[in-house]
Amino acid sequence: MQYRKDKQGNELSILGYGCMRFTNKNGKIDLEKAEREILTAYQNGVNYYDTAYIYPGSEEALGIILEKNNIRDKVNIATKLPQYMINSANALDKYFNEELKRLRTDHIDYYLMHHLTDYVQWDRLKKLGIESWIKDKKEKGLIKNIGFSYHGNSELFIKILNDYKWDFAQIQYNYLDENSQAGKLGVKEAEKLNIPIIIMEPLRGGKLVNMLPEKAKTLIKNNKRHYSAAEWSFRWLYNQKAVTVVLSGMNSIQMVNENCEIASSAKEDSFTNEDYELINQIIEEIRKTEKIACTGCRYCMPCVKGIDIPGLFAAYNRMYSESKTSGRAQYAQAVALRKDVNYASACIKCGKCEAHCPQSIPIREKIIEADKALRPLPIKIAINILKTFMLREAK
Repeated sequence: MQYRKDKQGNELSILGYGCMRFTNKNGKIDLEKAEREILTAYQNGVNYYDTAYIYPGSEEALGIILEKNNIRDKVNIATKLPQYMINSANALDKYFNEELKRLRTDHIDYYLMHHLTDYVQWDRLKKLGIESWIKDKKEKGLIKNIGFSYHGNSELFIKILNDYKWDFAQIQYNYLDENSQAGKLGVKEAEKLNIPIIIMEPLRGGKLVNMLPEKAKTLIKNNKRHYSAAEWSFRWLYNQKAVTVVLSGMNSIQMVNENCEIASSAKEDSFTNEDYELINQIIEEIRKTEKIACTGCRYCMPCVKGIDIPGLFAAYNRMYSESKTSGRAQYAQAVALRKDVNYASACIKCGKCEAHCPQSIPIREKIIEADKALRPLPIKIAINILKTFMLREAK
């Protein structure tokens, strides 16, 4: 296993264990199976274990396994404050203490504000006193490192990143999402600020393995490296110095062993021009299954009316390359769940976006098409309800 250092100089395994996808048995986590998998990872050098308050049974299962095997103090626990459920300053302690109890520990090594999509969520927490709360917990040793997980766009990610002295941040990032969500702009900003980045969804929920176009699979099979599809995804991330830990939701011994083997040999700055060319060819094949030839270059931005054109097109394409559900889910998280969001209907047809688009996309026409597909009436209602809940003001 290889390790990279956090902000304090602590060594973290470059492969982290994502504890959201433990196997369920009769409606509950299969503890015996999860224990075998976690111990296999631990024996292979994995020392970063990521869970969250809202992952059903996950915190409790992890706590039981670590305590039973007397390895709690030999690993790092990362878990998350359900900020969307916080209504008062008192609730901060309520949820935190419950998590300590579930995890059977007296401290959290890496604590995150969970699922931020807009600066206003962080601002609401500040109004509830989160900064003094964090200071108190860190001084008492109850929290070692503070961070946040993020699902919005790059501009708001950078704004949150620069608003507080974060110890780390967690984002969705992979070679297909290089120009969406926080994206490479966010990664570069974090590197500039010396803030370690933890990666989630390195395989895009399995898409970069199980849902690749046949020609992409053939390209991978015939490549002289003989890496698997998953290995290319992991190595693309490990190649980047700014990436500290890559999380994987491992739920088999085989998967644990394979991922640990990759994490033991992948080096930063090791990609050749031929490696990058293969990744580009894979992306091209994936793009052929999409609806709009948007590369996420952002030359169309900023829109004079604030419409997130690349975010809109990325979600629309995902409806066709994966499923309607995943496309609409991405749209809600990365585009719609922001306080100040303008939908395609705000377009004034000025044409500035089209004048700068290298792909010559008829953007004014296509944003209306995409918006219609992504926001049918039930989705509009659901988004409005979520925004009311997630972006509410502090009391």
